[in-house]
Amino acid sequence: IQELLRVMRTIDDRIVHELNTTIPTASFAGKIDAGQTCKELYQSLMDAHTSRERIIKNCIAQTSSVVKTLREEREKAQDDLALLKQLRKEQTKV
Repeated sequence: IQELLRVMRTIDDRIVHELNTTIPTASFAGKIDAGQTCKELYQSLMDAHTSRERIIKNCIAQTSSVVKTLREEREKAQDDLALLKQLRKEQTKV
């Protein structure tokens, strides 16, 4: 998931470059519709953010479910140190 998020952040990390290539210089101002180009850049940013948010929320939901299960198991076997270690690892992920 971390690698996927890193790839999805590319557009955010390169925003200055994206803006420089999206907004035309004075010599190209008549050839490119800057308003439309900016709208497209904005939409691609919003799509990337929405997609990233969905993935993050899904990861949180799945990990929270695992934490809940591990807590229930931990209540049954309080002396199991491996289980406690796994529980803490999953809690850290959340």
